[in-house]
Amino acid sequence: MKDLPRHKGKRKQLTDLLASKGIKNKAVLAAINNVPRHLFLESSFEEHAYQDKAFPIGADQTISQPYTVAFQSELLKTQKGHKVLEIGTGSGYQASVLVELGCKVFSIERQKELFDKTSLLLKKLNYKPYLSYGDGYKGLPTYAPFDRIIVTAGAPFIPEALKQQLKVGGIMVIPQGEGDTQTMLEIIKHADDDFEIIEHGDFRFVPLLGDKN
Repeated sequence: MKDLPRHKGKRKQLTDLLASKGIKNKAVLAAINNVPRHLFLESSFEEHAYQDKAFPIGADQTISQPYTVAFQSELLKTQKGHKVLEIGTGSGYQASVLVELGCKVFSIERQKELFDKTSLLLKKLNYKPYLSYGDGYKGLPTYAPFDRIIVTAGAPFIPEALKQQLKVGGIMVIPQGEGDTQTMLEIIKHADDDFEIIEHGDFRFVPLLGDKN
């Protein structure tokens, strides 16, 4: 579990690349620069960890490319102390970036294999989001409402439970659509029955899984 000067140098190059691609939020860039992405990947991918690419992490899931993580994080417009619900813990990388941003993070993972693996890793790295094993479509009503909600898998529709669990004035960022690509949506909740939806282009995500048990 080493984070060496060469890793830090590659992270700086990565954040410079993300800035050149249009990421402007300095706090998001600093968070990307602080999180040791190579420790969230299998050792065979270590040399490639700071490329702007997605990689497999097991259970047919991927760690999102850094640009996607930065883009979604920037759309959230988080503030320190915000309560953020993440749907799809995966490797734990996005959750760690949100923790670095000063958020109180609650994260749900559907795949038990990943949930167990990521829970151990985040403890070792001293990142402390609240992790839950369950169905992301249902959210976490016990801990609602949330200032922000981020979905890190492609959703065929916007889950009603997540809309209900978002605070008035809050923002949800969700890639929505079926098939190979999804449209990144920024959803602003103006009132309980008033949602503004802004589209932010096409992205590729693995599908959001529901509870099939």
